[in-house]
Amino acid sequence: MWWLVLAGFWLVAMWAAFAFVFPVVFAATVAVAVLGALWAYFTTAARVLLPDRGVRAPPEGLEPAHRHYLVSQVWQDWWAVLAGAVPVVDGRVRRVVRALTRLLMSDERRYVLFPLWLAVVAGLLAALLPLSLVALLVTAAYLVTVAAGLLAWLTFVAVLRGVEQSVMLLRRILQACPYPGCYARIDRPIYVCPSCEAQHRALRPDRNGAFRHVCRCGARLPTTILLGRHRLRALCPHCGRTLPGKIGKVRVEPVPLVGGPDAGKTTFLAVAVDALRETSGARFVDQGDEQTFLRLRQALAAGTMTKTGTQLPKAVMLDVSARILYLFDPSGEHYTGASRVEAMGYLAHGEAMVLLIDPFALPAVQDSLVPADRELLAAGGVVPSREDPADTVHRVRNELSTRADGGHQRRIAVVVTKGDLLDRTTTGQGASEDPQAWLTTMGMGNLVRDLSNRGSEVRYATSGLPPRADEIAGLVTWLTGLNGERRADRAAGEPWRPRARPEGRPPLSYTVVRRLLFTTSVLLSVGAVAGLILWYVSR
Repeated sequence: MWWLVLAGFWLVAMWAAFAFVFPVVFAATVAVAVLGALWAYFTTAARVLLPDRGVRAPPEGLEPAHRHYLVSQVWQDWWAVLAGAVPVVDGRVRRVVRALTRLLMSDERRYVLFPLWLAVVAGLLAALLPLSLVALLVTAAYLVTVAAGLLAWLTFVAVLRGVEQSVMLLRRILQACPYPGCYARIDRPIYVCPSCEAQHRALRPDRNGAFRHVCRCGARLPTTILLGRHRLRALCPHCGRTLPGKIGKVRVEPVPLVGGPDAGKTTFLAVAVDALRETSGARFVDQGDEQTFLRLRQALAAGTMTKTGTQLPKAVMLDVSARILYLFDPSGEHYTGASRVEAMGYLAHGEAMVLLIDPFALPAVQDSLVPADRELLAAGGVVPSREDPADTVHRVRNELSTRADGGHQRRIAVVVTKGDLLDRTTTGQGASEDPQAWLTTMGMGNLVRDLSNRGSEVRYATSGLPPRADEIAGLVTWLTGLNGERRADRAAGEPWRPRARPEGRPPLSYTVVRRLLFTTSVLLSVGAVAGLILWYVSR
């Protein structure tokens, strides 16, 4: 009968254990499991999100800029937190179950301590429900924060892009390469990081940032002209050579000087540059151009102008008011053949042109020269050209007709050169007073009528020595759409001087958003746990 008494005591003990001990241990296990899992999660999140480090530099060969945090790094961090926290929680649960099983269920004590073991195991399993709820809330908070950030970022990207495009369209901003062998029209230059010389081919509001791109060296670079992108050194994406400062901020205005051999293009260039510097405060973009101009000015003063070389020209670049002028002075021989004209790719971009007419190359003028006129020209070193100016203009017109707009020029300046000698000839009488009428009488009526019928604004002038600076400056100012006012600040602005973060530290935006995500997750998790406790107590 003694075993019946023992059985009775065991049943009473089991009833008491399940009635009084099991609920307490079960509830305590649930609470400890939830808090322990949250602790593991947030300690892991703190190791991943709080330190100001732990971001890889952009790989070589791609755009040397960090992607925006919300595009890629946020998901890497989320995976790193999960990959760190889940194994920790799982390992702790497994160790607790194994230790309790060895301690409580390894010998005869299991008949007495089974309720305690069951309460712990059941509590661990039951903790999955509140933990799942908290995990859903934390994940939802994470996703909401990321989604809100992405929406704001995409809005800024769209607005900045739209504003820049609108400004460029309203200002009719043209970007083009001034170098021979290229002359390409440019959609977006390559920008050079002033800290590490890395070349950024896509410096604009995009997945790498709205207001700033962060170079792999840590330098923060502006993404739009309005934010100061023009203060960075720009390269042509086609030939890699340096473009003028302010490109993209102001319009590039290619101004080709069109004329046959010995038409006086270089002389007119020297006179026009000198006039613009005196009247509009124009400055050279390239110091090499300034040195070339000084030599031209000296040669002009000495009357020893040399013939332009036969190589394709690099533009003489002038920063004047709201324009960067590209003045192209090719050798006249480049206009004597269709294939040579085609090589001058800059003709495809501009909306303005200077047609330089050598009056002594006109057949009608050559036929009407009297002996005294020929002696005058010989004394002045003028040898009448065999290239009819009408043929030169015709070749240029054919090349321009291949453009999408049919070669339409907004403004054309027709300049009769060597006016100082022309006025002293019998044939040239009246040319200075009315160049248009004089050209018509000298067999250029077809050209005059053609220019008039094409819808372009056309002005006629004569040019000679000594130059009339005000008249030439006014002509070029009208030709390029300038207002003719001298501007006080002509510089491109101070070069961009970025504040680079110390080596090994991620972009500042990474650190800010990471800590915002961590703080949001902590607050929502604490709120969720407090809500579960209140709900449980109020039942």
